[in-house]
Amino acid sequence: MSDTDSDVRVRTTDGGYDVVVVGGGAAGLSAALVLARACRRVAVVDAGQPRNAPAAHLRGFLTRDGMPPGELLAAGRAELRGYGVDLLDGRVDRIVPVPGADGPAFDGPAFDVHPAEGRALRARRVVVATGLRDGLPELPGLAARWGRDVLHCPYCHGYEVRDRPLGVLGTDPGSVGQALLLRQWSADVVLLAHTLDLAPADRARLGARGVRVVEGEVRRTVVVDDRLRGVELADGAVVPREALFLVPRLEPRDAPLFGLDCDRDAQGRVGTDRTGRTSVPGVWAVGNLADPRAQVITAAGAGSAAAIALNHDLVDEDTERALAAVTAPLTTAVPTAAPVR
Repeated sequence: MSDTDSDVRVRTTDGGYDVVVVGGGAAGLSAALVLARACRRVAVVDAGQPRNAPAAHLRGFLTRDGMPPGELLAAGRAELRGYGVDLLDGRVDRIVPVPGADGPAFDGPAFDVHPAEGRALRARRVVVATGLRDGLPELPGLAARWGRDVLHCPYCHGYEVRDRPLGVLGTDPGSVGQALLLRQWSADVVLLAHTLDLAPADRARLGARGVRVVEGEVRRTVVVDDRLRGVELADGAVVPREALFLVPRLEPRDAPLFGLDCDRDAQGRVGTDRTGRTSVPGVWAVGNLADPRAQVITAAGAGSAAAIALNHDLVDEDTERALAAVTAPLTTAVPTAAPVR
């Protein structure tokens, strides 16, 4: 019998899933792939809003460097279909624990995953991989150039703009570190102070690295022939630049977790262990939702690690159920031997 002919996936008694993955980016699809290959019944619910959609290419992913992000996801979804994973389009509004869903014999965790439209999906475990969105300053032109020549990650985009005049928009304390890092790719880096109040020590570090500081707030981007040519300051002066980097506001898409009362860190992000397990039994969070710095290849690896840990958790539960079934107390009394007369 071929691999495609075999189907030994564990089916839950109510027709639900072993695992529902919420979010179909690199982390979610990778988790679903590992779980499907572990013969688990899996569904992926995806809203179709990947963080890297504005980018023309993904970078730094071994064997996939330069691939359009949409092609990577399409290839991943095709692989999952081959393993029988259910791929559902939609946004999940909430995840609700179901106490005692497995009956009194063994009360393992279970959840109802509620899409915005359609019926709820019952799952023994849930992986949330909904990522985050990048919040941009409200300056004319930024959003239209995002992912093209208004950028955020030097490791994702620095090589493509190497040796060009680069700017860093000072909106966050991390802008200083971003400017220092970009000197690795270009000798012409300018930090546009904008709304950032620079400490003397930061100015000294920037100067030592050869990064020039331009004072004054930025009014807008200057675009000519569909290419960034610079930024215009509030006083009308134009600073010529060919790419502009900034530190976006990282806004987690964590609405499905609101009703689960997961522990969070000081920044309000959901807390996890090294495998992505949250403080709520049966719930994992992976990808940019758990690690805002994760690149595509990192997120895919995190999804794989979470899936392995989650499957071991299910194996432990399956074993406890089987053990409970074979060690149930006997209901028939054993007669005692008659006394010898």
